[in-house]
Amino acid sequence: MALDSAIEVLDPRFYGLVIHNAHVEHLWTGARWAEGPVYVPSSRQIIFSDIPNDRTLRYDERTGLVDIFNEPAFNANGHCLDLQGRIITAEHRGRSVTRINHDGIRQVLVERYENKKLNSPNDVVVKSDGSIWFSDPTYGIDSDYEGDAAESEIGASYVYRYDPDGTLEVAVPDMVRPNGLAFSPDEKTLYVADTGISHVGASCPPDIRAYEVSTDGRTLTGTYSTFATCTVGVFDGFRVDQKGNVWTSAGDGVHCFAEDGNLIGKIRVPEVVANVEFGGLKRNRLYICATTGLYSTYLNTRAAR
Repeated sequence: MALDSAIEVLDPRFYGLVIHNAHVEHLWTGARWAEGPVYVPSSRQIIFSDIPNDRTLRYDERTGLVDIFNEPAFNANGHCLDLQGRIITAEHRGRSVTRINHDGIRQVLVERYENKKLNSPNDVVVKSDGSIWFSDPTYGIDSDYEGDAAESEIGASYVYRYDPDGTLEVAVPDMVRPNGLAFSPDEKTLYVADTGISHVGASCPPDIRAYEVSTDGRTLTGTYSTFATCTVGVFDGFRVDQKGNVWTSAGDGVHCFAEDGNLIGKIRVPEVVANVEFGGLKRNRLYICATTGLYSTYLNTRAAR
């Protein structure tokens, strides 16, 4: 049985991750820049952002319909769930990380570092200890397109760790524009994409770095390696599956890297991909936010957790 023509196998290991009779589906179109998907198992919905249009949308797996989840939405970008199943959001225009509580009320968790406004939180992940790790580049304040144009009060772009007790600390201080981030299944590695090529050109390669997490689980050792370098566009958002493979956005679709950093396959999409998320009842359906639309395909793997 032939693979979908959108599937490109670059290493035999990729055959074990794709399903031969599954296809890439184009589920919806109508965004200006689709981003930040998160799967909500309790409602079987994908919540995702349309940043320039200042709205978040939801795709219902049961009906196949898309409607507005929140508008205006503070130019929301990345989303994830916390340990209680509440939606955590990185907001450009809000310049904050917020939580939607079970009663539907938006609560600001953090908006300042050392009494200075955050730039424009971009992507976010929750660790198993409940801490929230997020990237804070300047894309939401660089212009009025994805937020409100403003000068950076901090003067740099960091990755932060926000603890449940309210403590905020810099986790990654050495990137130009940190973007997507995710932990390995054992949480011993933090992967972070740097899209600083948008501001400083080739002096900042479009890499994903692999940072070593300290034994305390709260800090990084300062040691990192270049996990992968993008050859088409840049790496933006990504997810890690239960086997340690990294499924990342790129200019020509989704790239899949094995745990050893080798590119083993691609899922071609006819638009620039911004981010991905595992959904479905078995968490084996990969949702793909790509410029104007939402796509998906089923895989022979699942989300890390």
